[in-house]
Amino acid sequence: MDLTGKVALITGASRGIGAETARAFVKAGAKVALVARSNEAIADLAGELGADNAVAIPCDIARYWEMDQAVEKTVGAFGRLDILVSNAGVIEPIARMADADPVAWGEVIDINLKGVFNGMHAALQVMLPQGGGTLLTIGSGAAHGPVEAWSHYCSSKAGALMLTRMADAEYRDQGIRALSLSPGTVATQMQREIKSSGINPVSKLDWSDHIPPEWPAQALLWMCGTEADEHLGGELSLRDEGLRAKLGLSR
Repeated sequence: MDLTGKVALITGASRGIGAETARAFVKAGAKVALVARSNEAIADLAGELGADNAVAIPCDIARYWEMDQAVEKTVGAFGRLDILVSNAGVIEPIARMADADPVAWGEVIDINLKGVFNGMHAALQVMLPQGGGTLLTIGSGAAHGPVEAWSHYCSSKAGALMLTRMADAEYRDQGIRALSLSPGTVATQMQREIKSSGINPVSKLDWSDHIPPEWPAQALLWMCGTEADEHLGGELSLRDEGLRAKLGLSR
């Protein structure tokens, strides 16, 4: 996949899937805006990728004005915005509904759901006048069924998938490509948090059961191309062995 001349904004870019996606996109020729709350981590990654290729933008995606400024800074640095990867997400605190702190529960919704809307809304202000763009969302199997102690995560991921479908329904005819990737369980910090909770079957998985973050990064890169257009408005799953084979991903 050649992304030469393209500009991508990646949320949650400080580590895991976000950081690996930034590396994959730059290798494919793109310029990237690294967005996360962790200023030091994205600054280090921007240094690794090179000043000509990456810019670090500290941002709390749950606040619209910050997300809007992040898009403005991206356009200011690179002149355009072609791809938004809505990757940022949290799962803590893991708790059953009766035990959950309502404020903490709402903060997860603010990041995982409102953050996706904020990114899409801000990006569309640039992409629509530009004539098009790609909106990629990190989904989850949790969007499709209940998982014990994950009411916040399941609800937010289901909502984020609907936002992806809405963006496709409303703007596909204006050049917007919106689709979601459900990566399965990935060897990231989030899985360490899930493991330590010990509450549901996902927490019982062995570390070797999780795929490396480079896999979803490669899938997201592929999804930027027209070969993925048959999936617009939908969600691809990296649990699908056919998709893994197509992307050359194997243990």
